Amino acid sequence: MKKISKITVIVLSIITSAFHFSCGSAAEKTKQTTKMDQKLEKITFGAGCFWCVEAVFQRVKGVKMVTSGYMGGKIKNPTYREVCSGLTGHAEVCQLSYDPAEVSVATLLEIFWQTHDPTTLNRQGADTGTQYRSAVFFHTAEQQNEAEAWKKKLNDSHVFPNPIVTEISPASEFYVAEDYHQNYFNENGTEPYCQIVIKPKMDKFLKAFKSKLN
Repeated sequence: MKKISKITVIVLSIITSAFHFSCGSAAEKTKQTTKMDQKLEKITFGAGCFWCVEAVFQRVKGVKMVTSGYMGGKIKNPTYREVCSGLTGHAEVCQLSYDPAEVSVATLLEIFWQTHDPTTLNRQGADTGTQYRSAVFFHTAEQQNEAEAWKKKLNDSHVFPNPIVTEISPASEFYVAEDYHQNYFNENGTEPYCQIVIKPKMDKFLKAFKSKLN
């Protein structure tokens, strides 16, 4: 039998060690990602066009992911065209994944209330229909309690000239919107809707919540 040289043994040893190190690193990275995911909580907001909502909350410190989609309807896997018909019952929403150690539910709700008009039923500006309704879809009892407390406090204080009509409901099945709706303002900021509708709202938000930004 042909003897294996010392160099060959060393090379094989290095390759084997590198393989184990690589597997170990990947496993450790997966463990860290899983641990991070376990720390995150979700809340889902409807506040008119989800392009606007997404643009706002993408910039909030502690919010790790914002996904545009549909919630609160009566059919499975709705398309944008179906939701826009107003017949499915879904609202355009953004689902937030956030770290409660970095941002509180109260702060998220404060931003929510102040970045849209919660007093107009099934309408935000020129966007009309049940799909544009103001809604908080809560995922925990804490979120429900905070949302209801905020709504009562704002109504009692007459912060808005008209009563708040925001729906506060338990989160139901969330359907992710089509790819072209994701990260919309960041990728299409020069388009007319973004310049006319979203940018003025963003300018006010960035000024009012400077300390809450990434």
